[in-house]
Amino acid sequence: MDKEVCENVVTVSNTKKLRTENVVKGWEKLDTDILMRIFQNYFSIGELTSGLAHVCRGWRAVCCDPVLWYTLDLSHMKSIFIKTKKEPYVYVERRFDKYLTRILKLSMNLSKGNTRTLIFHFNLFLTDDMLVYTTKRCPNLRRLVLPAMNRMKDMGICNALSFCKNLESLTMPSILESHIVFSSIVNRKTFRELKVMGHIDLFFAQNVVQCLPNLKVLSLICNEINRDALLVILDKLESLEVLNISHSYLVVTQQHPEKKKIIVRELDQAIMEKASKLKRFVTCMEHKTCVMCQRTDKDEGIMRWYMYEEGLWLADEVSSLHL
Repeated sequence: MDKEVCENVVTVSNTKKLRTENVVKGWEKLDTDILMRIFQNYFSIGELTSGLAHVCRGWRAVCCDPVLWYTLDLSHMKSIFIKTKKEPYVYVERRFDKYLTRILKLSMNLSKGNTRTLIFHFNLFLTDDMLVYTTKRCPNLRRLVLPAMNRMKDMGICNALSFCKNLESLTMPSILESHIVFSSIVNRKTFRELKVMGHIDLFFAQNVVQCLPNLKVLSLICNEINRDALLVILDKLESLEVLNISHSYLVVTQQHPEKKKIIVRELDQAIMEKASKLKRFVTCMEHKTCVMCQRTDKDEGIMRWYMYEEGLWLADEVSSLHL
């Protein structure tokens, strides 16, 4: 190889080395807004909390940017579990519980109380302690999407909600003792949206009316709804503006001679007249043609979301509740 060619090779080699050094130095001097955008769009919560925040002081400062934590979305994180025949009907691997606890603690440390929206996956089986710890560290929480309640008790949820003084929206996969849960947000002026999936009986309706009189948006999709309960909601929730009962069916309980449930698939005139005062009344009871209505029928009014498409449980015809 002649001298001129050797000099060119050395020059190219030095140029590549120089460019590499510039790239490395560029990360140190990169604008924090750009770095924050990269973290926000290309890294998961696990990578953010367990990896990036521990690289250097500069990166940790970026990881504490409030914009990154306005929404803490754990809707893609599912527990490692097996189903059991006894309560709570799931067994969660201990290592995963430790991992989840660590993620929650690191997230709360980095968020510094700036989280406004908190979303859990349906199959992320929290304990009462996990939920209480998280909501306690989110004093500005506006929206909460809860997971399945297998390992949580109504009283635990009540304690967790007591820390959410500014809560506006709540999504619950199911609810048993509604009077206990709603007692923690009773007459709270900021609270305006509720989504519940499960059997809706008269007791539930009475508790909603008594504890949440200022409710404006109510979604009861994919449920078995007692007809009398629906009438109470329509008649007594005077502030209600939007009601979604899509893919649900109504039941009427006969008193004599047996307390037998009769399924009703059409809305009668009394219901439609009371619903006319609403700004929006969303319905779908096409059990012959609608796949979701058929699934509600098959699951007897308590949807087995784990059997269907990933993320389906987050969908809603009401845009403010759709995720």
